[in-house]
Amino acid sequence: MNSPAEAGPDAAGETAGIPSETTIDAFYAGRFHLVQPKGRGFRAGLDALLLSASLLPTRRGRGVDLGSGAGAASFAAAVRCPELALTLVERDPEMAGLARRSLALAENAALAARLNVIEADVLSRRPAREAAGLFDGAFTTVLTNPPFYPLGSRGSPDPLRQAARTIPDRAFLGGWVCTAAALLEEGGLLAMIARPDSLPDILEASRNRLGDIRILPVHSHPDRRAIRILVQARKGSRAVLSLLPPAALLGANGVETAFGQAISIGAAIDLPGLW
Repeated sequence: MNSPAEAGPDAAGETAGIPSETTIDAFYAGRFHLVQPKGRGFRAGLDALLLSASLLPTRRGRGVDLGSGAGAASFAAAVRCPELALTLVERDPEMAGLARRSLALAENAALAARLNVIEADVLSRRPAREAAGLFDGAFTTVLTNPPFYPLGSRGSPDPLRQAARTIPDRAFLGGWVCTAAALLEEGGLLAMIARPDSLPDILEASRNRLGDIRILPVHSHPDRRAIRILVQARKGSRAVLSLLPPAALLGANGVETAFGQAISIGAAIDLPGLW
């Protein structure tokens, strides 16, 4: 998979006013740029691009990105869905600050009017969420790439990265899904990326809240186990669960598939069964 292009610091140690401990990375051949921590923290990668690609370009209305980090999924979704406005919700002040710096970049001027950043804890109680501007039933779309590595799994020595990757307990992911469902309007869409072993917790939390659940397994190679699942669901639906045909990033020969290339460059992509 292709990596984002990185802009190097100028002679003074900064690029366009961005401190030297960060980088400005170009995605989708320069259609959006992100300010990200350099050598630490959680840097955007494949998961964010997979998540944004799961949305049809006709998605519109008000969306919210829960646990947005530096904003990769939201910026990518804004490129792919020109009629979708997104609120980025991030608990960590440093990562939220980087997302705001990205919004201020001249390269992102065409997207900035449809994106805004809120500092808030996704798992806070309703009054605290509402105080931050997150009202139940207010959004057509929830986009989320939550932490999903179990506590005690191989961690990172970097606290910022570790906090973005790791869940404190089994109840965490269920609470995250419950918040997502609460924020959706009736019939609204949850779009989520997770590890395959997260599926039982996602399904349990969706009970009596979300239906018409659609699961697309994503494989690195067609003959290997899925590395991620893309999950979509509708609030209030009673339709049955659907397991969709899998997608592979690389072919058996190790060459990037058309699917993998479209994810990397932001090209149009056909994922039958997803909204």
